[in-house]
Amino acid sequence: MKGFGNVVAVELKLGLRDPMSAFFALAFPLIMLWVKLRGGNKPLSSGVPLVDATVPMLAAFVIGLATLVVLPATLAGYRERGVLRRLRATPAAPGMLFGAQWIAHMLLAVAGTALIVLTGFLGYGLAAPASPAGVLLAWLLGALSLGAIGLLLGALVPTGRAATVIGLGLFFPMVFLSGAVIPRETMSGSMRAIGDLMPMAPAVQAMRDGWAGAPASAATLGIMVAIAVVAGGVALRAYRW
Repeated sequence: MKGFGNVVAVELKLGLRDPMSAFFALAFPLIMLWVKLRGGNKPLSSGVPLVDATVPMLAAFVIGLATLVVLPATLAGYRERGVLRRLRATPAAPGMLFGAQWIAHMLLAVAGTALIVLTGFLGYGLAAPASPAGVLLAWLLGALSLGAIGLLLGALVPTGRAATVIGLGLFFPMVFLSGAVIPRETMSGSMRAIGDLMPMAPAVQAMRDGWAGAPASAATLGIMVAIAVVAGGVALRAYRW
């Protein structure tokens, strides 16, 4: 257990030392928050203040960046540089490696989410979540489901550059169509229908529901669990050193 903790600590330090990882996890979401609210905290058509919708949306955005872009690029980069081949000679099993990578990257996402929430409270009058437990559950399941997809990419892609390209190719359509950047209330019916098919959509919806105090949808939560189990299981079976 101590060895696992050491691996997590090392990976977290490496992530914080990487200017691009630190920027996208910590600074870029704050820029997005400023861009979204520079015109004022106007209510959406649903009556929800813009900041109360934007903060949970950007929480999913942060998770997506960490899991779909940074995480697979890290694993694939290790494979490209031969780090994983050297780890193969140690007791580090794929499950341990996946767990350490996921936790380290999610700690970065936690920091990014905390900065967004704090900035929303101090700068834009963000209301406290009506259901903190619902928000936390949605955040965790979103991290597990999207993290499993990121680990699957990292298990298969041979180079860090390819993982970054593929991750960005998945990330941008997801955030724009799932409601992580554009509120679903402002989308056309066809955009919402396409967005409903995105793996990020359940995380966005569940976090917004939790913030507003709406009851969690069992179907929404179940979809995230199913994605995590299926994608995570395939990643473990398909993993290549």
